[in-house]
Formats: sequence, structure tokens, C-alpha cells
Amino acid sequence: MMQPFIKLITLLVALLGLSAALFAGVGFVLFLSFSGVQLPSFADAKPIEAVEIPVVKALVDPASVWKAPDWSEMDKVPNTEELNYGKELIANTAEYLGPKGKVKAISNGMNCQNCHLQAGTAPLGNNYGAVASTYPKVRARSGKEEDIQKRINDCFERSLNGKALSRESKEMKAMVAYIIWVGKEVPKGEVPIGSGIYELPLLDRAADPAKGRIVYENQCVSCHQADGEGMAKPDGTGYLYPPLWGENSYNHGAGLYRISRFAGYVKANMPLGATFEQPKLRDEESWDLAAYVNNMERPKKDLTQDWPDISKKPMDHPFGPFSDFFTDEQHKFGPFKPIKAAKSSTK
Repeated sequence: MMQPFIKLITLLVALLGLSAALFAGVGFVLFLSFSGVQLPSFADAKPIEAVEIPVVKALVDPASVWKAPDWSEMDKVPNTEELNYGKELIANTAEYLGPKGKVKAISNGMNCQNCHLQAGTAPLGNNYGAVASTYPKVRARSGKEEDIQKRINDCFERSLNGKALSRESKEMKAMVAYIIWVGKEVPKGEVPIGSGIYELPLLDRAADPAKGRIVYENQCVSCHQADGEGMAKPDGTGYLYPPLWGENSYNHGAGLYRISRFAGYVKANMPLGATFEQPKLRDEESWDLAAYVNNMERPKKDLTQDWPDISKKPMDHPFGPFSDFFTDEQHKFGPFKPIKAAKSSTK
């Protein structure tokens, strides 16, 4: 008996609510009409402008980029054991040659792979694609001809802030063999597309460490930590994510201490998940991040024997003397376009 009555009450309440809404609406329109307020016309309405979503473009054409040989090919050659050991040393350097190394303790706990991604095979990941094809060669930093062994030891003494590895050691021979194998398909004298580090376009301003700190806090802290000291493996044999500054990071003689190198490296590879095909940082963010990270304290190295011809110092080598009139500060942070233009005019 109560069911029809309840439905009737519910219907009456709904009708009263609708009537009240209609009455309020009509009253509001009458108020605007008599008050002289001009109601907007649909004819005067402007179309909503479309928001342009930036298209992420690959840094280089993926179809033309250098690709490392297939890993399976390493098992088809006579020195497969040596090659696999060389790859293992690149990927897990600290386990063998770090502070607790099972072979020797000659480096800071970082791995070669921390800078040379995917054991030196990642496109624009500071790979080894052009090493075998271009070494030996004269390098301006030393002013001498260098072979692959010297280049490896440069990394041990600078990027790994350690000591040189014996040229005749099993480990040196394995690393050299592996690096040559990685670049075995590149013709002598050629530098393939996608080898080494991406060359980032120069800014019109100086790179800003303060802005870079914001980028770091938003993009990098989860892996490299707020103190920049990375995330160590539980067993202490290396790092899951390497330190970017502090006593266990690369010293100020390393290649990545030049902010153009660091900026190009992170543009193509960082933060985690970024690739040269799908970069995540804007150019400005990459430069500013490089300025922030490389403005932090790190180990020092004697650089007095570097760049015997000072006119060949890179634009972003931050230590004088220089062959131009630009300051140490500008050589460190930029703007670099004036320095580059001055170098070009003196050639």
C-alpha cells in the first residue's frame, strides 16, 4: 500500500525541484535584461585555439644510425672467452677492479658501462663504434699519438678516478679485444652516425646551475639521490646508479666534466627511459643540468700535461691558460657561441 504513495511523493518533489530551477533561470534572465547587462552572443564567440603539443623527434635518423654486431656472433669466433671477459669487465668493472675488486683494487667503484651504456654498444650512448676505426690517433689533449690501451687507461685515471691498468694484463687484453670486436664492421678512418656522444646545439646564453638544480631534483634524484652519490649495490661491489659528484665520482679531468659532453650525453640517454629516438629533456634543461652537476665538488687530477697546444683546448675546457680573452667562467658555462666564433676566425 505504501509503495504507490512513496512513488507519488518522489515525483512531486522532483517536479517542485524542476519548477524552482526554471523559475530561478527565468528570474535571472529578466534581471539581466532590466539591468542593462549585455549578454554574450554566440556570433561573437571566438573559436578555442588548439594547444600545440610538441612532437618528440629522434636526434638522428634511426635508419642510418650505427648498430653494434649481434651478441651471438661473439660465440662463433676463436677468442670468444676473451671477448666475453672483456664485455664483463666493461659491464661490471667494479666487481673486478673496484675498491673490493676480485682482481685488483684500482678504481672508484663505478663501471665503464656507467658512461658507455650497454657495454659500449648503445647508439649515442658514448659507444665504442668508432674506436677501432680511428685508433691509434694523435689526440690534442696529450699532443701525442695514442692507442686503445692508452685510451682505456685515460678512463681508469679520469672517469674511474683510479690507476692505470697494466698493458700486458689479461684484463687489458680482453677489454681491447672486446672494443675492437664492437667496431669491427666500421671501415678504417670512418666515424659512423650515432657513435660517441650527441652534439647538442649551443645556447644563446650561459648554462645555469640554479636552473639545472631544479631539473636534477625533478628528474634525477630517484636514481642518483639528493646528495648526488648514487645508489650502491647492497654488497658494496659497485653502483646500481653511479655517483654524479663527490669522492666516488669522475674527477675533473674526465671527458664528461666538459658540460657540452655531459649535456649531449643526458639529452640522448637520461633520465631513465630516454633514448636518442625518444629524448625527454629539452636542450636548455640538458645544458643547465650539466652546469649544475659539474659545478659540484669532485676529485681533482693533475692536468698540467694536458693540452700542450693551448689553442686546441675545447671551448668548454674550464681551466686556463687560454689562447683567447674569454674567462674561465665563460669557458665553463658559456655562452659558447662567441668562443666558437673567435676560434673559427683565428683558423
